[in-house]
Amino acid sequence: MVEEGTTMEFEEAPSPVDPEVRAYVYSLVSALGGTGADEYGHYVLGDDALACLRDLKKWLKLYDEKANRLDVARCLAEANLVEGDLLQILGAWPEDATEDKVRSKIALSCLELLVPLTWPIEKNDMQMTVNHHRHIPYIQLAQTSYKRAILDAQSKTILRTAVRIGLPSIAIPMSERTTRDEGIIKLILYLFRNICIVTSIGEGKEGPTARSATIDSFHHQDVLALILTICSNMGEDFNTQDVVILELLFHLLKGVSPEKLFMDKAQLEKKGSKELGALLAKEKNMHRSYAKYAPSRHNRFGTMIWVKRDQPGKVSTVSGQESLTNGQRTMTKMDQSKKWNKPKQGSREVERANDRFDVPVSLTDNANTNLRSFVEEFLDSGFNPLFNHVRRAIEREADRVLEVHTQQFFFLISWFLEAERVRRRKKQEAEKEFKNRKITETFEADSFALIASVLTQETFVLLNRFLQDRLDMKAWREVNAGTRCFTQVLLIVQDMAGSSLEEDQEIAENIQNRIFYEETTHDRIIAILRGYKDQGFGYLDSCTELSHVFLRMLERYSRENVDLQVRSKRRARMKKKAAAVDKGDTDANNDDDDDAASEMEEVAEAERVSRDRKFDFGRLSSKFTTQSCVDTFVAFTKFYLDLNTEQLKRAHRFFYRAAFKQELSVMLFRVDIFALFNRMIKGPEPLDRTSPVFGEWDELVRQLIKRMVRKMQERPELAVEMLFSKIPSTVFYLENGYEKQTTSSKPRAPAALEVRGAMTRGDQIGVAVAVLHETKLDAVDWVLKILAKAASERQSWEAETAARRAEGDDNAEGVEVNSKAPSIAVFPETEERRIAIFKDARLRLLMTLAGFERLGIDDGPDATWIVPSALTARQLHETHDIIQRHRNNPVMEYGEEDPMTAEEMLRRKPAEKLRRAAYDDEVSGDDGIVSDGNDDDLLFPAGRPTNTGPRTAAAALEHLKKKHRRIRNKPAPDDDGVGGLDDETREHRRKAREAADLEKRKRIKSSEFVYDSEDDSEADRLFFEREEMRRTGHAKKVMEVLKAGMVEGKRTKKRGGEGYSKEAKKMSKKRRIDSESDKDEDEDGDVEMAEDSSSPRVQEISDRSDGEFEDTPLSTPLEEAPQEKVLGEIPVIGRDSQRGEGIESGGSEVEEDAPEVGIPQVVSGVSQVVPSSTTPPGAGIRE
Repeated sequence: MVEEGTTMEFEEAPSPVDPEVRAYVYSLVSALGGTGADEYGHYVLGDDALACLRDLKKWLKLYDEKANRLDVARCLAEANLVEGDLLQILGAWPEDATEDKVRSKIALSCLELLVPLTWPIEKNDMQMTVNHHRHIPYIQLAQTSYKRAILDAQSKTILRTAVRIGLPSIAIPMSERTTRDEGIIKLILYLFRNICIVTSIGEGKEGPTARSATIDSFHHQDVLALILTICSNMGEDFNTQDVVILELLFHLLKGVSPEKLFMDKAQLEKKGSKELGALLAKEKNMHRSYAKYAPSRHNRFGTMIWVKRDQPGKVSTVSGQESLTNGQRTMTKMDQSKKWNKPKQGSREVERANDRFDVPVSLTDNANTNLRSFVEEFLDSGFNPLFNHVRRAIEREADRVLEVHTQQFFFLISWFLEAERVRRRKKQEAEKEFKNRKITETFEADSFALIASVLTQETFVLLNRFLQDRLDMKAWREVNAGTRCFTQVLLIVQDMAGSSLEEDQEIAENIQNRIFYEETTHDRIIAILRGYKDQGFGYLDSCTELSHVFLRMLERYSRENVDLQVRSKRRARMKKKAAAVDKGDTDANNDDDDDAASEMEEVAEAERVSRDRKFDFGRLSSKFTTQSCVDTFVAFTKFYLDLNTEQLKRAHRFFYRAAFKQELSVMLFRVDIFALFNRMIKGPEPLDRTSPVFGEWDELVRQLIKRMVRKMQERPELAVEMLFSKIPSTVFYLENGYEKQTTSSKPRAPAALEVRGAMTRGDQIGVAVAVLHETKLDAVDWVLKILAKAASERQSWEAETAARRAEGDDNAEGVEVNSKAPSIAVFPETEERRIAIFKDARLRLLMTLAGFERLGIDDGPDATWIVPSALTARQLHETHDIIQRHRNNPVMEYGEEDPMTAEEMLRRKPAEKLRRAAYDDEVSGDDGIVSDGNDDDLLFPAGRPTNTGPRTAAAALEHLKKKHRRIRNKPAPDDDGVGGLDDETREHRRKAREAADLEKRKRIKSSEFVYDSEDDSEADRLFFEREEMRRTGHAKKVMEVLKAGMVEGKRTKKRGGEGYSKEAKKMSKKRRIDSESDKDEDEDGDVEMAEDSSSPRVQEISDRSDGEFEDTPLSTPLEEAPQEKVLGEIPVIGRDSQRGEGIESGGSEVEEDAPEVGIPQVVSGVSQVVPSSTTPPGAGIRE
């Protein structure tokens, strides 16, 4: 309540700007000039106009920029400095007054104020202050008015005046320009860039600050001509202006469609008519679907129903009459009424709005024509110089190059490459339609050399590095620009491959080979496709287009080049090897040997190595059909109502490739995917049936449903899996019906270490302690603790044993003789200690030097370490004292002349060489015997005689061995002639026999390890039949000789005498021994050695032809019988006469009174020929 008689006083709102600052700025603006009454309303400059302009520039620089405030800029906007003063001054400068230096300086000062006042303000939330929140909205609206005033057709040609200001500096050669000249050129370029950037909220097609107005003003006021001049001479007459031109082109061309840019007025009208017809048809379909359930005037009352839910007593309310038609409409209505409270994500850095390039912009016909002419001239003259110069600046990281410039660089490459493709296609269509040969000849002469600067290897390297870096940093807008560039490069290369010029075809072949050769490029494109989450439709469109174009071109190229190789980078283990050390080193060089061995050890280091392998397109395409890639294309297909025909084909080709070419239709068996496909075909809001791709989508969906039904019959588990995404193991199970078997690799222990040189055990322990002393002293303390505890336990056990021995206990004596101290297990107290015992090689070295041992051969994380029973309490105490001493006073360096640190004293222990399996047929020595020091391994199992085949005289060999044993066991006379040997001689001979037997058994192959390849009964049967035929034929010949002779009485004259009889006895005895050991057969079968009676095969001689004599076993002794004399000499029959082999009669001796010449004798029905004096003893025949 306000009392009567009192007045209400309203406090004035505080001014957003300091009044003192406002007073200074306003005074300067007033002194600058104004409209004169006597000059017909023309603007009149003040007396100190130039000084006022310079003071205003200082206020902007010193107050706003350095103090990070916007007070002066707001004051100037409120004072209407730009429209009321600066533009008036620039417009009043006549074109013919080029020699007026004062007016030139004033115009330049006005330009120096216009650039900072139109500079775009972009600050993120972290940089914003209270002062910024107050002034930025007002200043942005003021900048929109500045741009409108500059581009207004009714005003003076401000932009042309700015060009006139910079022409004197541009005309000067680059080598003669001063810093001021370079600054003036940059100043006017920045003004043009600022005008392109400044936009108004919700500007329309006909707005004065729209893109079309900017393009038209630039065209009419020679700004585009200036840009073309600078671009075409970039690198020759201009150097540092490249990034400014790049920004200007980016903001001038972003959002403009190259496809529409190269359409004439008729084509634009036709395309607009088609788009309008499509929109009207879509609206008609919407009305038709709505009219089915739309309320009428007869049922205008409201409707509300309850829908029972699965839970008892739970219902849902649905309103609207369309809910009464069917259950599907009811559920759809219910779904539309649901609201999802999406969880709020963390604050994300807001991207700069001016850098967005995926927002489409429409142009007027005049602006379209003006921009098309500029783009064509730029492609013909300025493209290669500008982009080549900017690429070099980006590569050397020049100071003027910012991060945003790289994104703009690749976007402009993609835009101009697409424009070049569209221009060529339009010209080709025009040539086909109008038969304009002149255009065709000009077009073909240009070839693709106009854009060659971005098709070099350096550009590809820069693009790949840019994509990988931005992908790692998750800068998705920059990745989007890179993917657009990569896609257009692939498409332009594809056009080059189809060119009629052979040179272009060769260049395209080389480019494709370089692009497809790197497997990292394949993986990067897959990562870009998988990386989609919620980056927007622009990123979604670019990544799907890149994967589609890349796969299609790579498939075609791999078919044409069946031997395509790709370079893959994988983890590999490289080994460093040195020459082997000679075995003959002396002990004096042991230290050198240790150093050489350390250099000789295999050092395995993990590094990325490159190797070429044959390219497999099926393997690569399977990487594009993972669940994340499928999700990306599903998200893209959800915009089916907004996609054009090419985009719908792109999505269709991906799903077709995944389901039918890759046979991974299981990846698409998901409820949400089928719901999307059903909505596309059946509705609500289906695809237009008149669309060219509707039939293909309809067939695809029907085939997928068929496959899904068949697969569900085979795998009932699919009914559950359709609710979830598919991981690789699930896909494998659904495709094959069983789970994929995987094996997990066991962790490997680190390489064992050792101490260099010949050092004592105590010094070695000191090295190990010194290495652990700096960073892992707790490990040393833990080892000391274990040693102290083990020494105490071992000492207690030794005391107990000594006490039992002293008491005379029997058990104590048994403990002393038959048992030893029990081992002490080492238990880590923490999980970290257990892992350190397994992974820390230095701790393992200290434990090994302390005497600890690991149980078993399995060196795993769970291996058990013990203090062995061989270590006494005294030894454990000594080890504990050594470690404790080195812990207190560690020695960090070793050596005097060239000291080495404790870490350098360690080296990897050379791995033990595995013994190679050596066999008796592998020669490794002079005698061909392999021996590794373990003779027992070469012996065969006892009691298993060697089976050498069916024709081996096993019994005879055993008989011979027994005979040799009897001879060896027979007591031999000693030196005194007395039988028997002393013990030392017997022991020496026993060892010699064992050594000889061992050497013999080394050379024998046991039948347990050698397969009997001679066990062939059929071959034996054939062999014996041939031998029988030879013996029969030979017997016939002998009988014919016997029948031709004359029988005489008993011979009375002897030629050999006693000498021959003795010699015959000796030879007979020798033959009897040889018959038991050697079973040689004659080559042609004419002569055959007799066998011992113990042989399994007893030979019988029989005359199967005429039966003139009976068979007599060869083992039967010969008896004296009447001799049959033959007239004349009978030659000895048989080839083995020179070998001393002849007649054997089962070991019987030859008669002493045998004749000298070979005379046939018949003994018990056996015909024999006794050798003569000319025949060697023992020679003869038997049949």
